[in-house]
Amino acid sequence: MPQRTLHRTFVILTAVACALPWHLSFADDTLRCGSKIIHTGDGKDKVRTLCGEPTDIAFVGTIERRTIPDSRSYDGQYYYGPAWSEQPVEVWTYNFGPNKLLRKLRFVGNELVNITTDGHGY
Repeated sequence: MPQRTLHRTFVILTAVACALPWHLSFADDTLRCGSKIIHTGDGKDKVRTLCGEPTDIAFVGTIERRTIPDSRSYDGQYYYGPAWSEQPVEVWTYNFGPNKLLRKLRFVGNELVNITTDGHGY
């Protein structure tokens, strides 16, 4: 009987240890706004709808980003556009109060690419 209990404990601890790193890496890619969750890859409209207006919006600059090289037009012909386009980079700051951390959301173009924390709110 003790052998079986030891085996169960080992299996449970292994499962928890495997799930923990996944949970920690997942936390950097999401932000909870009330009962809603936003993820990297979401657009500005979705973030604004779920989280409201940010406390601050900072325009950081532009970055060249690879675009889709072709798309089919209405007449069935292919259009080959530029392979690179300039995208604006913005950092939105959300202040959820003095007992919570500030959250900074980095957008490239319309896409949320990074979520970070930055000290306590005010």
